[in-house]
Amino acid sequence: KHPRLTEHLIDFEKPAKWKTLVKGDVLFSALGTTLRKAGSKENQFRVDYTYQYELAKAAAANGIPDFVLVSSAGANPGSFIFYSKMKGELEEAVQQLKFRRVFIFRPSFLEGNRLEKRKTEKFLLILAKIITSVFFRKYKPIRARIVAQAMINAIFSGEREPGTAIYHPEELFYLATN
Repeated sequence: KHPRLTEHLIDFEKPAKWKTLVKGDVLFSALGTTLRKAGSKENQFRVDYTYQYELAKAAAANGIPDFVLVSSAGANPGSFIFYSKMKGELEEAVQQLKFRRVFIFRPSFLEGNRLEKRKTEKFLLILAKIITSVFFRKYKPIRARIVAQAMINAIFSGEREPGTAIYHPEELFYLATN
């Protein structure tokens, strides 16, 4: 709650009803789900790609100059992995919209408090911590609050040039502390 914050509960399936509400100086987009929770690849694509893209389109149409997207390490539109391909396609699509600046964050495993219990994710997070302590250190799990701080710091950095900045996993820790 904040006096300058207005919360709107929307139905992403009905953009005509909410697209005029998308206003401001920057749009932070971090919407996503898991395949398990979505129930199918089609449903996950709708949440992770379609909803975010429609939101980005509305922001660009309403003149929001800066767009910040939480994507994923390994995002690549040419990937054979569904999730990586979807995230890469979204990155490409939002870069084609009329934003002054686009910031893309590619964190590895996100860790943090969740409302629902995700036993498989918890196991994979522990496994990832063990593996990345020895190998693939740049992909070590990162707390969601560190990614959020990095996103804020990027927006308020001295960099004002138009274009796209992509931040890889190893850069997020540094950006969050500067």
